[in-house]
Amino acid sequence: MTDRYAVDDLLNFAATLFENAGLSRERASVMAEVFVEADLLGFTTHGMNRIASNLGWLEKGETRREGEHHVLNDRANTFNWDADFLPGPWVLTQALDEAMARVAERGLVAATIRRSQHIGSAAAYCPKIVEAGYAALITCSTPSENTVSAYGGIDPVFSANPIAFAAPADDYPLLFDISMSVTAGGYVARAAREGRKLPEPCLKSNTGEISDDPAAFFSDPPGSILPIGGTGHGHKGYALCLMTEALSMALGGYGRADSRSAGDGEANSIYLQIIDPEAFGSLADFKREIAAVRDLCETSRVREGDDRVRVPGRNAWRRRDEQRREGVALYPTIMDDLAPWAKKLSVKPPEPLT
Repeated sequence: MTDRYAVDDLLNFAATLFENAGLSRERASVMAEVFVEADLLGFTTHGMNRIASNLGWLEKGETRREGEHHVLNDRANTFNWDADFLPGPWVLTQALDEAMARVAERGLVAATIRRSQHIGSAAAYCPKIVEAGYAALITCSTPSENTVSAYGGIDPVFSANPIAFAAPADDYPLLFDISMSVTAGGYVARAAREGRKLPEPCLKSNTGEISDDPAAFFSDPPGSILPIGGTGHGHKGYALCLMTEALSMALGGYGRADSRSAGDGEANSIYLQIIDPEAFGSLADFKREIAAVRDLCETSRVREGDDRVRVPGRNAWRRRDEQRREGVALYPTIMDDLAPWAKKLSVKPPEPLT
């Protein structure tokens, strides 16, 4: 049985780890909130699972502990920041708060951020947006990372380039966070660690063979992950890869064309867009339309014995509510990975709930 932990205990544990690694308590608390939120929603590869790597970047000086972002451009309803390797969850939260402060007057606010350290799960930033009655689109890419192949090609070209979208609705929001590849790199790494194959052949070896074996990806030279649509319809995922890089890298003015991105590690280029439905009509009408299409999907007929159609966001939101009440069920390896950091930074790990 997977251990469950009280949300407040995880928040305090994670924040204290980051604080003892050199962040201010304010920044450490924001980091903790983003990573725990990801686990609450069920995005287990990009929740507390990412704390160990973030602590490593802080220890090596690859993440800046102090200082502020640099404003490169600001036109009120759009702005562009250079994070200069500030912690991703911290700097994206600052940009999100700034965008939300402007959107009631502006209707739509878009922002780009370059050279942010890895932001974790984009979905983790969405709950407070929809709870405020706004919709959001977030995408990011990693200029120095090449893991996803172009459709028909062998060489890895893109990063996973996730897109998160959230829209407010009664009961639960429309919410998804999906990579532009058939699977995310975190799941490939997890399968390799656990010595198992992937659920489907979604990898391409360095000689062009399609495989479900993580070894095909972790080779020298490396293999790649197929874009969404796989071998049959991967041109669609390929097009989305290009779109996300245009939004996150090209608009921000920093990406694969810039030689400085070499050696940037997992630093992200980010595109953030916040939309106020009240700028177009009314929030009530917006929610009514979301509810209507959601109802059509959920009441669609299915084959006997099949689960009913699921709308993105329903399970995540219900999981979030349940785990806030009953404790967070962490993926089994997470506490094992954090134990050495807890010892090094003199932080007592939380006790699981009984």
